[in-house]
Amino acid sequence: MYEGDSFLTLTVWGQVGLVFVSVAFALATLGITRVMTVLRPLLLRPPIWFVLFICFVWASPQGYYAYYRLVFDGLPAQSVIGAPPRPEELIALLTFRGPATLSAHSVGVLGWAMLVVALLPRRKKCRDAAN
Repeated sequence: MYEGDSFLTLTVWGQVGLVFVSVAFALATLGITRVMTVLRPLLLRPPIWFVLFICFVWASPQGYYAYYRLVFDGLPAQSVIGAPPRPEELIALLTFRGPATLSAHSVGVLGWAMLVVALLPRRKKCRDAAN
């Protein structure tokens, strides 16, 4: 399924770095999702999640481009952020009907993980066990 994927064209260290960057982006995005939704009413959490997902899909290419500038010599400093993604693009990512790439499928998994985090209940404060 992923033959010819750009990830497979990187060196082993390039792949390791890209996985590290992706995990860092995912953890940051999940953390932001939690912070932005945890104190909100349950009804508001899905719209907040969707806006955050749009922001990730729209802005993350710039972060990845910054990584690729470290990996590939000669890439110019430039903005690669384009127009915001269209709703059908977002739905294709979330339903895994978009490009058959590791990147697109990873974004789809992250989108669903963000929704789960957004819908997690608040934790109850722990009471002192001695009381």
